[in-house]
Amino acid sequence: MRLLAGQQPTTDLTYGDVFLVPSRSDVTSRFDVDLSTSDGTGTTVPVVVANMTAIAGRRMAETVARRGGLTIIPQDIPGDVVADVVAGVKSKDPVVETPVTVGTHDTVSTTLTLLGKRAHGAAVVVDGGRPVGVVTEAECAGTDRFTQVERIMSTDLVVLEAAQVEAEGLPATFERLHAAKADLAVVVRSGALVGVLTRKGIVRSSIYSPTLDGAGRLRIGAAVGINGDVAAKTRELLGAGVDVLVVDTAHGHQTKMLQALDAVRSVSPDVPVVAGNVVTADGVRDLVAAGADILKVGVGPGAMCTTRMMTAVGRPQFSAVLECSEAARSLGKHVWADGGVRHPRDVALALAAGASQVMIGSWFAGTYESPGDLHDDGTGRLYKDSFGMASARAVAARTAGAGTAFDRARKALYEEGISSGKMYLDPARPGVEDLLDEITSGLRSACTYAGARTLGEFADRAVVGIQSAAGYAEGMPVPTSW
Repeated sequence: MRLLAGQQPTTDLTYGDVFLVPSRSDVTSRFDVDLSTSDGTGTTVPVVVANMTAIAGRRMAETVARRGGLTIIPQDIPGDVVADVVAGVKSKDPVVETPVTVGTHDTVSTTLTLLGKRAHGAAVVVDGGRPVGVVTEAECAGTDRFTQVERIMSTDLVVLEAAQVEAEGLPATFERLHAAKADLAVVVRSGALVGVLTRKGIVRSSIYSPTLDGAGRLRIGAAVGINGDVAAKTRELLGAGVDVLVVDTAHGHQTKMLQALDAVRSVSPDVPVVAGNVVTADGVRDLVAAGADILKVGVGPGAMCTTRMMTAVGRPQFSAVLECSEAARSLGKHVWADGGVRHPRDVALALAAGASQVMIGSWFAGTYESPGDLHDDGTGRLYKDSFGMASARAVAARTAGAGTAFDRARKALYEEGISSGKMYLDPARPGVEDLLDEITSGLRSACTYAGARTLGEFADRAVVGIQSAAGYAEGMPVPTSW
């Protein structure tokens, strides 16, 4: 990356302070751009779901990995639950999607509660593991909430054998759905439910490549803290089948982090290890020397984070990523830009600054796939609760059962994060896959403007300029007449 000729920053910069300048390009199509990363994590799009309890769960991990990204399970999830989540994700099909399922005797009330857990807009009704119908919100409308779904479900199903789908290919399956004027097909193997395929999902599978491990299973990561028996926790996570470890604390440039990295490396010298958070070249160098492969960069840019307002500590994110990525590259390592992205442009700028991946948290909180339940704010707008991982709520969950009640009460006095934030679902993009479409579309276009076919070329070729607040505002669309 280089700055526009004649420009030299006099202050640290964040994403809104900069823009990409178009260059001569012979990349004629977005689909000519390869978004796979080279940091050893196996992703085919440079998106990592942040290890936040309100965001990174089983459904998120499965869905994002199927589209080429990676999810990091938070450090405060019990080991047996993490093992169950990892096993569940790795058992899922890389192409056929996992549906919401209900039994024939389940009620409309139960079904409506579950429909918001997936973006398909439908639940498959099963009897003895075999699909017998499909029920949508439309069929539930105006129906007594205690009605059993077998009385209202649609039995007009498009049923496909898994072997048939594999033999004919996804384009033929799409044409079959199109001819049937159906958006969803039920996939079975010997009559038993395997999952569902949607027309949009089939198209996505032709564009995205899943993040797979050596055995062809979906990849998943998990976080470990710097306190307690780090080596034992590492062994537990690796035993569960975790593919990437994130050694995580708000202030990564400290002695306990270096000790934690040493403990992790004593267990496994080979697993990809991410560590952070840091915002300086010195932090990068110290953590790399202690065993980190990837550095997580960002202090205070997240939507749920109050660190900068509480402590004045942090750094504008673009400058932090730029400095840390240059230091990491000189050592043969990589950085993840963690936090502060609110638009696809921000993702492109983080990668132009040298990040190998962009870590996203709150942006994904308001989606069907995040762990929380859907709520109505009273006006018909749907939202999910989100909270920061240094907030009182998260600290209380993380320290429950640790130490005395008095010790926990003392810790509860201090927080650096929002304990409850409403993250609204975008009606046009309510699922995480919709947001991935938006992000990767913008990123692919940014690469074509820079004349880059790979992310490595993009970081090399990108030309960045510095702009005023008015320049940033000028780039915003105007949805209505002025």
